[in-house]
Amino acid sequence: MKITYAGHSCVLLEGGLHVLVDPFVPQGKIPAEPDLVAVTHAHADHLGIAASFRVPIITNNEIACYLKKKGCMVEPMNIGGTITIRDVVFTMTPALHSSWIEDEGVGFYGGSAAGFVITLDGVRVYHAGDTGLFSDMRLIGDLYHPDIALLPIGGRYTMGPREAMMAADFIGAPVIIPIHYNTNPRIRQDAGEFARAVNETTDMKVVVLEPGMSYQVS
Repeated sequence: MKITYAGHSCVLLEGGLHVLVDPFVPQGKIPAEPDLVAVTHAHADHLGIAASFRVPIITNNEIACYLKKKGCMVEPMNIGGTITIRDVVFTMTPALHSSWIEDEGVGFYGGSAAGFVITLDGVRVYHAGDTGLFSDMRLIGDLYHPDIALLPIGGRYTMGPREAMMAADFIGAPVIIPIHYNTNPRIRQDAGEFARAVNETTDMKVVVLEPGMSYQVS
């Protein structure tokens, strides 16, 4: 299975199927057409162009209702739930963040922000979405044993590098890929410094991907 980073928090999981998460791509383009789309929360920099796809979109109930009115195929779920679609398993996990659908006048509530543990071709990928650090991340590690963890490091709106290091320890995934940073000056971070700090003090490996780059899961 291959993970391609499209920028910000958008990743494409490429295996037997193509699974796209949080399709907002200000820094590049989506490298392949997805078979399934997952959306962690309603903010425009995560919901992105989800409404343009005519494939099943996995998200919370509130966003699903919004997208269904736009003619989208949706698979609603909620935190703690697990669904299987075409042999891909999605478990929705908590995230500490807000969620607001922003493109309709003043906007409206977009349900609870979330993350996903996605199992594709036997590989478990935890996409944390936008979140602060919370101690129950240990449960995500204990229950689901992710092989890869995609963690925000931008600060200001999410965890910064210091908190993400602790989150990585809680989750225990062998490979960490930083997301949600350097898209704008407010979330400017040195991902290389984050990688060095984790790589030199733990058994985990941080893989820093520039937009358009991929990581092949061994």
